[in-house]
Amino acid sequence: MYSKEENQKLKHEFWVDFAQKYPRKWVLYDTKIKDFSFKFYVENTKAQVHIDIEMRNAELRMQYFDKLVALKNILEEEFVKDLVFERNHTLENGKTISRIWVERGNVSVSNRKYWDEIFDFFFEKMNALEMFYSECDGFIKDIEI
Repeated sequence: MYSKEENQKLKHEFWVDFAQKYPRKWVLYDTKIKDFSFKFYVENTKAQVHIDIEMRNAELRMQYFDKLVALKNILEEEFVKDLVFERNHTLENGKTISRIWVERGNVSVSNRKYWDEIFDFFFEKMNALEMFYSECDGFIKDIEI
């Protein structure tokens, strides 16, 4: 087991190494849609890439989620397979969001032997989701408010 400080240092090294292996600017929060973002997530059992839709207004959140559901066939056939679509995902803090995600299991941020596998997974899946978004953002952003 690592101490809290060792764990923080290891995670910092993980992200620095990832940025060195794949040096590019990711879209992440810069989608031009408030509370609509792309996220990397990694822990000691899995790595995930998310599209999180976090609007407080549930109706607006559902409109964005439904836009992505409408594009599901294109998204999965041309960009990323094995996506999970969660209309109502509850975060640890109790907040309900909508989330679309893909996961690689049986990897660990605490074990350096998995880092290249996680880095490649992150790059492949996030790059594909960003390409999808750049092609379909006009449709996604066209929401009746």
